[in-house]
Amino acid sequence: MNPNIMMSKTDFNRIDQLLERLATSRVPGKEALSDELLRAQIVEPWEVPPTVVTMHSTVRFRLDGDATPLCRTLVYPKDVGQAPDALSVLSPVGSALLGLSEGDRMQWLHPDGREIGVEVLEVVYQPERAGDYHL
Repeated sequence: MNPNIMMSKTDFNRIDQLLERLATSRVPGKEALSDELLRAQIVEPWEVPPTVVTMHSTVRFRLDGDATPLCRTLVYPKDVGQAPDALSVLSPVGSALLGLSEGDRMQWLHPDGREIGVEVLEVVYQPERAGDYHL
């Protein structure tokens, strides 16, 4: 069973709009991200705990089978090319990380059929924690 997730209203609304724009396109990751929205607890941006992965958060995480942690910033697809550590929220690991808290683990089905796990080690930076509610 996957852990509960939390999302700010701002992130939820922007991702929902993104998914609406992509409704008729065949974009990989669209359905997985939509599923995450359905199970999220939605709160005001200033109510998001400082250890939750939100949009524009920089997060250290580990994938099953990898000894070395990765550190990436979760971004919208249009922002992927703007930073070397950017991770699209539409990617399988990006949609899995969204809303998780430090210490959470989650399993998801990779497009190739493998089950993969991810563990959040640390939310290095979170906009809401820094007082940036990107409203």
